[in-house]
Amino acid sequence: MSESKEYVSRSDELGNIHISEEVLAAIAAAAALEVEGVSSLAANLGSDIAELLGKKNLAKGVRVKMEEDKVEVELSVLMGYGHTIPEMGKAVQEGVKTAIESMTGLEVASVNVNVGGITFPTKE
Repeated sequence: MSESKEYVSRSDELGNIHISEEVLAAIAAAAALEVEGVSSLAANLGSDIAELLGKKNLAKGVRVKMEEDKVEVELSVLMGYGHTIPEMGKAVQEGVKTAIESMTGLEVASVNVNVGGITFPTKE
């Protein structure tokens, strides 16, 4: 495995399972984008720096951190005009938590949602 990537490791009776933090971020991004009202992910400072350093970031706007065997997710989204921020934020939190826990078996401690802006529908 590459030394530059961070992995979450789990052991079972057959051996070890290593999950890249990039994979967790991609799962979180996909789940967030499925929520009605989320128009896109917003770039954050961490992803901008990663791009400047030449690291391809598939889930810009998403940060994943492991704390005491639990996943902590922070993501920035752009919201479509006309949606309620608290309702959309709660739906993103629930969707991301469910997706990560069901796909990886890891426990999600927190999902912090930052609304970085609002998008407006284009006039036809």
